[in-house]
Order: sequence, then C-alpha cells, then structure tokens
Amino acid sequence: MSSQKLIITSFSLVLVVILSCQSVHSQLRVGFYSHSCVFAEFVVKDEVKKAFFANPGVAAGLLRMHFHDCFVRGCDASVLIDSTASNTAEKDSSPNNPSLRGFEVIDNAKARLEAVCKGVVSCADILAFAARDSIELSGGLGYDVPAGRRDGRVSLASEAPTNLPPPTFNLDQLTQIFAAKGLTREEMVTLSGAHTVGRSHCTSFSDRLYNFNGTSSQDPILDPTYAAQLKQQCPQGSTNPNSVVPMNPYSPVLADTGYYIDVQANRGLFTSDHILLSSTATANQVHQYARNPFLWSSQFAAAMVKMGQIKVLTGSAGEIRSNCRVINN
Repeated sequence: MSSQKLIITSFSLVLVVILSCQSVHSQLRVGFYSHSCVFAEFVVKDEVKKAFFANPGVAAGLLRMHFHDCFVRGCDASVLIDSTASNTAEKDSSPNNPSLRGFEVIDNAKARLEAVCKGVVSCADILAFAARDSIELSGGLGYDVPAGRRDGRVSLASEAPTNLPPPTFNLDQLTQIFAAKGLTREEMVTLSGAHTVGRSHCTSFSDRLYNFNGTSSQDPILDPTYAAQLKQQCPQGSTNPNSVVPMNPYSPVLADTGYYIDVQANRGLFTSDHILLSSTATANQVHQYARNPFLWSSQFAAAMVKMGQIKVLTGSAGEIRSNCRVINN
C-alpha cells in the first residue's frame, strides 16, 4: 500500500471511530454550547494557550488530569474538587499529589465562563476541551469534542489508587484496567503515547535504577546509556520530592512518536512502557506507530474521544459547578 493510500485509509478510520464514539452517548454532542454559550471552547482554548506559552509543560499536566479524571468515577471533574476537613479528595491521593498540575488553567477558564454564561458550562467539559487544546498546541491533531457532561458531587482519594494504573503494571494488568473502562488493548497502547509529553518524578521509576526486583542492580533491559543519564538526574537515596525527568528526553513538549521510538530502543521510562514490547500484537503496534506518526496521531485523537465518554453524567444527573473546586450547596 502506498503511503498516500495509507494516510487516506488512516484518516477515514479515525473519522469512522470518532463518529461511532459520538453515538455512544446521544446526549453528548459536538457543538453542545453553540447556542447556550457560543464562546465556551474559545475561552478554554485561550486560557490553555496563555498557560502553554508561559510554560509548555502545562499541556502534559492538563492531558494527564483528564485521563486521571475519567478513570476515577468517569469524566465528571471529580479530580478538580478540593479536599475538606471531613474528606480527602482525589487530587490529594498518592497517584495525583504532587504529580497533577494545571488546576489554575481550569479555574481561570471557569471564572471567565461564569462571568458570561453563568451556570452553563460544566467543569468536566472544560477539562475535556483543555486536554484537546493541549494536544493540539503540542503538535498533535486537533479533534471535535462531544460535550454535555455534567459534574459529579463525590471525590474520594481512596478510589484513585485502585482505578489508576501504576508505572509498575505488566501487560495483563494494564489491559484489564483499561478494559474495565471500556477501552481495548489497542487503545491502551495508543493512549500510552501520551507519555511522549510531560515529566515523571524520580520516585516513579527509581527501583529500575537501584533496586530492581529487590536486588541492588538496575533493570537489565534499560538501555545502559539512558540508565546512566537517569542516575545522574535521580541520584540514589535522594529524598527530593520535586526531582523530575522528562518522559521523552528528546522532544518533551511535542506530541510526536518519539515515545514509541524510545520504547523500541529500551528507553521506556516506566516498566509499564517497556511491557508494550512483551507481546507480538502490542510490539507490532509500537513499531507501526514509530514508523507512521500520522497513524498514531489520528488513532490517538479517536481514543481520546472515546475515553472522554467514560461513565459521563448527562441530562439532569450531577450538577454544573459554579466553582470547579467545590460542589454546589
């Protein structure tokens, strides 16, 4: 098949997948705010742009936040709720604190929208729009976001660890946790490509450098040059909670296929990155994406649309929070 035919086929595929995803929840639709708050998506994109130009790393934060929101209770903006004296919320759970960032971008967009469209635009939709805008600003494909989500009223820190995959998961564990959210193994490999942007705390992978399988050695699979570089950035015994490294050292702010190229070369930062090579099917998908950036970009867009519809609240369910950090009284 020629490269031109492959591109056409890939583009046709992503359109079909996105359209089919849009029919999953008939109450979610593209252009949901076209009459009730016509500038909703523009305002969100404007706030994401301002934050991105000040710090390109915020894009990865917003993308990660959307993922962490959808995997716990569905895409209901529960990850945005602040803890109270009587409840520790999702954002303060071990998988989210201190790794999540970008909350102020959502706050700013919400404040502007409340000023012109009071009580109309949900925090859950703002987060979905912001994730899309982050991908596009980072060089990925833009896509239409079906909207109409409403906001949840419950956020429990105890639910995050059991719903969010840790960096130590093997292939079967990853497949199972994605399947529980209605996502296929193929979509898991596709969405793993989000690791092409952003950063990780050293504590998330230091066992691969100094304490692999309970020994004093490093993971023998890691590329030795890459491992040496990581050891310089993450010294053994360091207790600095702010020590971070880029997920993709060569293009950390670009939504490109560098992630898959790194995984092929044994430079996947997490165990859960490297295990994508542990089956023929997933390894073939990694190799395919590494060779064909457009194929990954288009399928990533389709997978994001589908992920953004996990257990959404629509109609009269939930609420439209006036402040994304606090449930309405």
